[in-house]
Amino acid sequence: MSDREVILGRIRSALRGTERVPADRIPRHYLRQRFSSGITELFCERVADYRATVRRAAPEQVPEQLVAALRAAGARKVLLPAGAPETWRERLAAEFEQVHDDSTATVDSLDEQTDAVVTTAAVAIAATGTIVLDHGPGQGKRAVTLVPDVHVCVVREEQIVDDVPAGMARLDPRRPLTFISGPSATSDIELDRVEGVHGPRNLHVVVAAG
Repeated sequence: MSDREVILGRIRSALRGTERVPADRIPRHYLRQRFSSGITELFCERVADYRATVRRAAPEQVPEQLVAALRAAGARKVLLPAGAPETWRERLAAEFEQVHDDSTATVDSLDEQTDAVVTTAAVAIAATGTIVLDHGPGQGKRAVTLVPDVHVCVVREEQIVDDVPAGMARLDPRRPLTFISGPSATSDIELDRVEGVHGPRNLHVVVAAG
């Protein structure tokens, strides 16, 4: 008798005489992390833990916060994808060189012509400090958020949910989804941290509340 057969035999013996519970009767709520309040504060805290910069602002203050974040990052050439608010575009145009949101742009051209990208978001998850993009209006194609060295992302407070299941419930799985948990970083076997390998080295998050 093989080891596999021995193990399966023990499982059958253990299950003999037990009642089978239909899958739809198995409680799943225990898998959820529920936060009754303070999810915006928790999200900001978790994002900061990833070495990202977090700014909070009223909606009308967002354009100035974008300028402050881009100045702090030393950006000069900024891409604002189609569908972003015109008030942002007008304010950024007064301070920075605007990069055209060209759907045919290559990775090489984005790398050469773009210092930073400013986007909206689809969902933000407080428990993990994760931002999710579905590359709808104001978010651009995936390469736009992965190639530039700086990503400034605006998250509306009402887009913040408490945990991953709640976030997934708001997303369309048919869309291209990008999950961002802090600046891009990796470590080798000696735990030497290297940033910017798979995406932007600098992540600035502006939380618009009020």
